Amino acid sequence: MSAVTRTLILGGAGFIGCHLAQRLADEGHELTLVDDFSRGRDDASLAALRARPNVACLTRDLTRADALDGLGREWAHVYMLAAVVGVRNVEQDPARVVRVNTLALLHLLDWLPGAGEVLFFASTSETYAGGVLAGSVPVPTPEDVPLSIPDVAAPRFAYAASKLLGEAAVIHAARARGLRAVIGRLHNVYGPRMGADHVVPEFALRAWRREDPFRVYGAEQRRAFCHVADAVEAVTRLVATPAAWGAVVNVGNDAEETRIEDLAALVLRAADFRPRLLRLPSPAGSVPRRCPDLTRLRTLTGFAPKVPLEDGVRETVAWYRTWSAA
Repeated sequence: MSAVTRTLILGGAGFIGCHLAQRLADEGHELTLVDDFSRGRDDASLAALRARPNVACLTRDLTRADALDGLGREWAHVYMLAAVVGVRNVEQDPARVVRVNTLALLHLLDWLPGAGEVLFFASTSETYAGGVLAGSVPVPTPEDVPLSIPDVAAPRFAYAASKLLGEAAVIHAARARGLRAVIGRLHNVYGPRMGADHVVPEFALRAWRREDPFRVYGAEQRRAFCHVADAVEAVTRLVATPAAWGAVVNVGNDAEETRIEDLAALVLRAADFRPRLLRLPSPAGSVPRRCPDLTRLRTLTGFAPKVPLEDGVRETVAWYRTWSAA
């Protein structure tokens, strides 16, 4: 992405949104960040972005039909990253997850001018959960497997349901109106500034609190974690690749699949802590293994993840030491 572009990032104060904005701002792009700050944080990272002359940051309720009024109509790229995420948030208020995630996207699709801009919609590996739990899809998982929700009444699956609906809305809107759009199914992206509702920061925060015994849920489960810098690289490549427009593409790291217990060991080593491990059952509805098939992403963009898991975990754990002390 060498040419300067006018870019809109919805959810720009969130985890991936802020990292994406930092990357694009460094490249000199003109950015507008929109967030309702229900999860995004107005912290030092965002303050540094606000201070840049090529970045504007707006507070808007994206569930309102008029949320994007007045923003202008000429955009090169639009990134839809705004969503209610995190297992705890989803299980505590699944109705809010469905409402916010669905309305925010539908209002965006209604508002998009269709004047040549490229839309990136952030979906999730949770869309594969039903097939993985049933043993009906392979792991690593390609994008063309059947998708299903194991139980629409189960709070845990509200997030996946909202993203499945979002994918359908983007695909059909793109076909009906000729919009340029790409859907990225994000797989276990981690890194600094991602809140506390995911396994890597949760382990890091408990390690810095010196929890002993140290709880490890689903120790034998396996995940393929993707550092946020690699995820941002993949996403920007997809947006800049015309052959990817109209496609659903996995975004992640298939090079280092690891057991959750081994992830805990990496976190504890980075925190210089040696507690006794307390191995506990995995949370209900959690899949035993998750890893993306990245064939489509590599074919389209030439992407290859660069950040080794140990290096990324060390950086993330160090960041959470400062965050936990704040």
